[in-house]
Amino acid sequence: MELTDYLRIIRKNWIAIIVITFLGIGAALTYSLLQTPQYSATTRVFVSTQAGDTSAELAQGNTYTLSRVKTYAEMATSERVLDGVVDALDLDVEPYDLARQVAATTVADTTIIEITGTSTDPELAAQIANETAISLAVAVDEVETVRGQPSPVQLTTIQSARTPEAPVSPRTTLNLALGAIFGLAIGLGLAILREVLDTRIRSTRDLEAATRHPILGSIAFDPKSKQQHLVVHTDPTSARAEAYRTLRTNLQFVQVDGGDRIFVVTSSLSEEGKSTTSANLALALASAEQTVLLIDADLRRPRLDQYLGIEGSVGLTDVLIGRARVNDAVQQWGPDQLYVLPAGRIPPNPSELLGSKSMASMLELLRPEFEWIIIDAPPLLPVTDAAVLAGQASGVIVAVAAGRTTEHQLESSLDLLETVGAPISGVVLTMAAGRGSEYGYGYGYGYGERDRRGSPASAVRQAQRRRTHARPRASSR
Repeated sequence: MELTDYLRIIRKNWIAIIVITFLGIGAALTYSLLQTPQYSATTRVFVSTQAGDTSAELAQGNTYTLSRVKTYAEMATSERVLDGVVDALDLDVEPYDLARQVAATTVADTTIIEITGTSTDPELAAQIANETAISLAVAVDEVETVRGQPSPVQLTTIQSARTPEAPVSPRTTLNLALGAIFGLAIGLGLAILREVLDTRIRSTRDLEAATRHPILGSIAFDPKSKQQHLVVHTDPTSARAEAYRTLRTNLQFVQVDGGDRIFVVTSSLSEEGKSTTSANLALALASAEQTVLLIDADLRRPRLDQYLGIEGSVGLTDVLIGRARVNDAVQQWGPDQLYVLPAGRIPPNPSELLGSKSMASMLELLRPEFEWIIIDAPPLLPVTDAAVLAGQASGVIVAVAAGRTTEHQLESSLDLLETVGAPISGVVLTMAAGRGSEYGYGYGYGYGERDRRGSPASAVRQAQRRRTHARPRASSR
């Protein structure tokens, strides 16, 4: 991922990141408050040897002391030394337990040992350090005394421990800083992990990475779309309407075999905006003075008749079973050359009807009569209807809902289309992140000028008045 990806993840998950960071700070504060304050005090001990008379003897003594001072520091926490501390202070603790409260270190390039005592009682901490220094001097004297010869080494306390005024732990400020750092790291890590594990397609960039097929358009999400499906008609100057016109323009450059322009619009699953895309694409094509036929081939959950406000009781199903003729079922919609063939009654065998010879014959009949035929088909993964229809079309457009469709679902849908040999024209990202109709162009260039002549209801009334006079050209056949 690039820097922009990380910034996008932070913007998307900033609330969770902040909450986890504060949880880390809270955990650190709780830990600090639950800890018993510890005090420490330090005694400094100087290690020396008996002085010689010559410079050579002095140098030799100093070298000897430097070589032994680390050993003496290790002796400070030995049982032999701490036994004397326990007895001197009359402590109710074993020497090996007391060793956890004593630390001895050497000062680099010197013969000084620093002995630190730690305790919950500040006065006792100083006493432990001082008594350890005294006991260490005694132990070293005993160890270094050989065959009655006095010890050549002498330990002298040069700085006694004083009673500390402030505890050394817990370090509340440091703990809070570490808690904030760890909380922030965990929050960022979880946000990145969530992004990596989430295979839903959210943007055109994700869509480009998920498929090699061209992206024909990106339609922004608008919460009003459920009430205003035909945005090209009701709000022609909006960004969403312009996006459908961009889809129309891109589709005009798609090369199809034989020059036919029969496109099936489908999706992986339901509720991905395929029907809305079909209707608005047909409206955009018709507003460009193209002759368009919109067919509702979703014989399971037809919706175009509701979106367009037309009578849908007679439609594609009736034509396929021979109950009605095409010219009787097709309705003209609006002032442009847009014709609609609704789904009709829901049959018990949609797949068989859509794959029948009647369907193929009907498309052959309509093919030369319209410049564009847009077929709204059911989703690919739940049923086979769209795959059956795709084999009879010159191109397939797959709608992909941002934030809903996963890469696996899209891949499975495209594989299904490729298996039946369907020509995939491209994909359209629907419900993309954006401000929808509120983010309109508003230039007043007269986009969809003809579409503003009336409301959808008035357009339906006009279409109904014209039905007896304005049949699709297929009626001549």
